[in-house]
Amino acid sequence: MFRLIPKLIAAVAANTLGLYLAGRFITGVIIPTDLKQLLIAAGVLTAINVLAKPILKLVLSPIIIITLGLGLIVVNAITLYILDYLMVSVTIPVLLPLVYATLLVSVINYIVRKI
Repeated sequence: MFRLIPKLIAAVAANTLGLYLAGRFITGVIIPTDLKQLLIAAGVLTAINVLAKPILKLVLSPIIIITLGLGLIVVNAITLYILDYLMVSVTIPVLLPLVYATLLVSVINYIVRKI
């Protein structure tokens, strides 16, 4: 229980940074710059990652195995798409910015987990 809370805080911090950078540097991705809205979006993304991502990984496991792990990009893109669907303040209009935002948020989450 006590190990879960620091991991969740780190996940929210990584998602906050990733979403901020995606909104700032990727054309077409609209993320709120207000800190409160940004933290809410990061919290929702963290909740999606905790609740829906394991199910998505299970359902898409054949694709993940066949592509030697690259299918995880699809799983991460689906989680960002769910965030876009759930939150009015987050807008990712087309596929290419979604892929770029997915890669950016994934890399930042990876770096934070390794630190």
